[in-house]
Amino acid sequence: MFKIQIMGLFSKLFSSSVEQKEEKSLPWLDLNTINQLQTIKDKSTAKTQVIFKHSTRCGISRMVIKQFTEDFVFSENQLDLYYLDLIAYREVSNAVANTFNVVHESPQLLVIKNSIVVKHESHGGINDLDLNRFI
Repeated sequence: MFKIQIMGLFSKLFSSSVEQKEEKSLPWLDLNTINQLQTIKDKSTAKTQVIFKHSTRCGISRMVIKQFTEDFVFSENQLDLYYLDLIAYREVSNAVANTFNVVHESPQLLVIKNSIVVKHESHGGINDLDLNRFI
């Protein structure tokens, strides 16, 4: 009986939090070519465009994108959300910095309206940003 109680305790400690939390999926659009940047600028005249630059090698970036995902409440009708893996697509990341005249940071979120960056944040500032202001 003691063995069963211990196993039950371990089961509750280590599996309940994983089982109870469902993975949330965002409407990510992959950003992986430089040509997409002009499309983003063009689309930004009608709908807010957001680029999330993520480093797959960085613990801070992982933590920020996890929190961003948990807090995200917008629909595809409100904004387009682009995901840029800046390790795999470094040349695209550099082009984002040049095209939108922002200093590269990681992680970084850019909000684009009317072909220009109206707001950008990095690190913890990403999750403090109120995207509602830009929709």
